[in-house]
Amino acid sequence: MKRNFQNIIYITLLCIATIACKKENGPDAKDNFLNYEIPEVPVTDNYVVGAFYQDVPAFNANVTQVPILGKYNMLNGIVPPDIMTKHLQYAATGGLDYFLFSFRSAARDVSGFRRDSAIVSAYLSAATPTSVRFALAYNFSNDVFGISPNALLENDPVKLEQFFNDVEKVAAWMTDAKYMTVNNKKLLYIMNAHNLFSANNPAIYNTLRSRLSTKGVELYIVGMQDRWSPPGRYPFRFQHCVDAIFHQPFLPDGYDRFYLLPQIMDQNWKYSTKYFAEQMGVDYVPNIFPAYDWRIQNPSNQNPTVDRKDNGTLYKKLCNVAKMNASKSTRLILISAFNDWNNDAQLEPAQSYGDLYLNITKTQFKR
Repeated sequence: MKRNFQNIIYITLLCIATIACKKENGPDAKDNFLNYEIPEVPVTDNYVVGAFYQDVPAFNANVTQVPILGKYNMLNGIVPPDIMTKHLQYAATGGLDYFLFSFRSAARDVSGFRRDSAIVSAYLSAATPTSVRFALAYNFSNDVFGISPNALLENDPVKLEQFFNDVEKVAAWMTDAKYMTVNNKKLLYIMNAHNLFSANNPAIYNTLRSRLSTKGVELYIVGMQDRWSPPGRYPFRFQHCVDAIFHQPFLPDGYDRFYLLPQIMDQNWKYSTKYFAEQMGVDYVPNIFPAYDWRIQNPSNQNPTVDRKDNGTLYKKLCNVAKMNASKSTRLILISAFNDWNNDAQLEPAQSYGDLYLNITKTQFKR
């Protein structure tokens, strides 16, 4: 009798499980929280849009896109005057507010700093009047400084002083009338800020701000966090240090991220902006890109290519994701590259797509 009762219970549970597993009653792709369309966000007020200006020593042999200007190079960082003039005209056409120029350590990477200085000088000496301003991004490298979690920056007074001197060295550029300001402060990006290893990052940033202030420069600092990392990973590197945070470009390094890239970026940024604001008291700067081809630099790379065969559809979605997650106070948007031909990440016009991406940029971010 007991065995029959157990069999009845077993059969009953099996029937319930079978009914519950029927396709019409179970979850499917439509129930996934990433299953939504990215809306078109109207522009009621202009966004402040910057784009990285890349050092292009030479075009990689695997580059298939051809600039309208032809393939150029920047020997020793020297940009031909006609190229810089056209680049500024293109940037204005695309609604860009500023170029972001990288600069390396003058104390520890002399040749790199000279190249970077030549590019900035090319911008400053451009003959054509332009509405496109400029800002600087200090390309901090823990390798160049020889620091690590076990060898902190402040433990070597010489290196720490070199870090401060590197930024002080460009203070004169920051006082130029064309330099970009945010909230009446000079805009400074810190590349690889998550690798500025210190036991007391706020003390280092406070000293940096103080030393620049004596030169008449008040800083609005935007620190970089590595791509695809959760917002709470580096609070000790950013809290009470920077005014805003941006991520490296969220390049799809797998097909799960590739097929739903706008939605995944949107969800990450929604969480990140809330965390950064509520837990750390800092703003967020979305960083987007028009395309990307891993295989130019590494032909055997198996990551998916973000190509240009969709007439800019994906880029438009990423623009709207950026608008949804930009700071309401600064409205800063960053585009990963104006002229990064060696990764096919450029906005600059090409023979194949013309000025498509410049037009999209202006339409998406300007009234």
